[in-house]
Order: sequence, then C-alpha cells, then structure tokens
Amino acid sequence: MTLMRDVAEGAGELRDTLGDLPGVRRVAHPAGGRTPYAPTKRLPRWLRIGLRATEHEALVIDQHVREGRFQRGLAAIAGLAAIAGGFEVTQQHYQGSYGQRIMYSPVFICPLVTIAGIWGAFNRRAARVLLPLASLALLLDGVVGFVFHIRGVQRKPGGWRIPVVNVVMGPPLFAPLLLGISGFLGLIATFLRREDDPAVELLAGTRTHTRPAGVHRTPLHLLASWLPRKITREGLELEQHIREGRFQQLLGAATAIAALFNGFESLYAHYRNGFRYRTQWIPVLLSPPVIAAGIGTVFSKRIARTALPLTSLAAALVGGWGFWLHARGIAQRPGGLKKPVYNALYGPPLFAPLLFAATGFLGLLASLLRRAS
Repeated sequence: MTLMRDVAEGAGELRDTLGDLPGVRRVAHPAGGRTPYAPTKRLPRWLRIGLRATEHEALVIDQHVREGRFQRGLAAIAGLAAIAGGFEVTQQHYQGSYGQRIMYSPVFICPLVTIAGIWGAFNRRAARVLLPLASLALLLDGVVGFVFHIRGVQRKPGGWRIPVVNVVMGPPLFAPLLLGISGFLGLIATFLRREDDPAVELLAGTRTHTRPAGVHRTPLHLLASWLPRKITREGLELEQHIREGRFQQLLGAATAIAALFNGFESLYAHYRNGFRYRTQWIPVLLSPPVIAAGIGTVFSKRIARTALPLTSLAAALVGGWGFWLHARGIAQRPGGLKKPVYNALYGPPLFAPLLFAATGFLGLLASLLRRAS
C-alpha cells in the first residue's frame, strides 16, 4: 500500500508539471478522483507522444528506485562507462609514452570499477563494499590527474602566459575530471537501496547498535565504524535525500558540470584537427544547451521535466553517433582494420564520444528522478 501511494504521488507530481505547459489541458477522469492532463492538438504530434512517454518512463523509473531494482542497472552502467574511460585514458597516455608512473593509475583503476560495477549488478555485497571503494578511488584519481595536467600546461614553453596555444597543444585539461563520471555514477548506485537488502539495512557509513539475525558486518562496515560520526551522518543524509526525491537538483548540477567538461574537450580535440568536418561542431554547440538545462534544473521543476530530458537525449544520441564516426575514421586510415591496434592508438579517440553520451544519460537519469515538493 505504501508503494502504491508513493507511485501515485509521483504520478500526480509529474501531471502537475505537465499541466503547467502551454497547450496542455485537463481531462476529466472517467472514474472521478484526480484528473490527469493530456496534450491538446495545439502541440505537435511528436511532442504529445514524447510527453506521454516521459510520464510513463518517469513512473517506471521512480517505482524501480523505490523498490530497489534500479541499483543493479546503475551499477552495471557505471562499470560500462569505466570501460570507455579506461580505453580513452590508455590511448592518451600511450601517446604520451607514459612519461610519469602516475599515468598508469587510471589504467589500473578503471578495470576495478568495471569489475565492481558488473559484479555489483549481481551481488549485493560487491555493490556495498567493492563498488564504493573503487568509485571513490577513480574520483580521487581524476582530481589528482587534473592537477597534474594543469602542471603539464604550466611547464610548456610560455606556460600560462600563452594559454590558448599551451592548452591546445598540452595535455587535455579536463579529461581526468571526465573520467570521474564513472566513479560518480558508481557512488550514486552505492547509496540507492536494493531489493535484496535485509529488513534492517547496514549500509556503508551507518552506525547501528543492533542488527537482525543472519546479517553480518562486512569489512566496509567495520571500516565505517572507525570513521568520524560526522562523515557517517553525511552518508545517511545523502541516502535519505535520494529516497525522498531531493537529489534531482544535485544530479542536474553534475550534468551541467560534465557537459562543460565535455564541451571543452570536444573543442580541444576538434580544434587540433582544424574542424575538418562540420559534424565536429555538433558536440561543441550542443554542450551550452545541456549546461543551461542542468543549471535550470536546480531552480525549476519545469525545466527538469522538459528541457533537461530533451537536451540530454540529444547528447546521448550525438555521443553514440560520434562513436560510429570515430570507428569509421579508424577503419578508413591506411591499413584500416588490418592494423587495428596501431590505427586505434593513433586515429580518432574511439571511446571519447561515449563520455559525451554518458553525460546525456546522467541528465536523463536526473529528469526521471522524482523531486521533493
């Protein structure tokens, strides 16, 4: 009964949002009760179909989040995103001849996140123990890499006195932070509850005095018991915000930040190629709308339900299309698929567009989460 009431509340919230849109009218419910909203003929047919599909998908996602079934899928997606990031950083650092030992760190951490994410989709203990540790390590490694890339730009002739030249010709400035998207998704999956959780869950970061029979403390729980109470309290508050629908604003802001990094990296990589093809402008021009929609989500529920899903879906589609174009570019190089390793290392970065698609997925996830009143 509680679940059905929660789903009904989520549906009513989305209908209220749709009811504020121009060209949407109220329709009498045949059995009385709450009256839904339906698009009128003033809206294009494709937009009316999209609004109905968005309402349905939001209800399904919201129900899966509440029932704990969404955690498995998000953990697997975090692992798959780490594959794309791992191949990308391996290619970039190989071109840099692994001049410093720390350049090996993301090459080893990304497979750990992949293993933890895919394993966590099938095993509750892996999702609660291995996935948060690997995801946090990837986030920290991204921050450290960002510092090293700033130092790399500074050490080039002229340093920051000629920023345009050195940023373009130096190490990709925001690439390490883009790698942290996989770790961020993994941490979100960690805090989401799971359908096979025991009745009294011992989540990472909790302090409990009693536990039910058959529930054993994992190594992560023992580690969490040594942390300061302030840190463990913040872990509980974050999980409560996710369950109560107050996490959408944070995901919207994260989408805007990721789109900023992706747009800058697209500009950086395609500028080095002289924008040889007109399609190379698409991710550069699409990034500002995604950034605006992500920032607007923090302040407006209407933007979270309209502009954010549209721009995020466009980013996901452009990322997938870019992956195909980069794969075709590798195949068209001298030797083509007869020299796959060489052409993959020195051709267009194969998995870089998938990081742009991951930003689109992050925005879609934010748009489908329910929002606190």
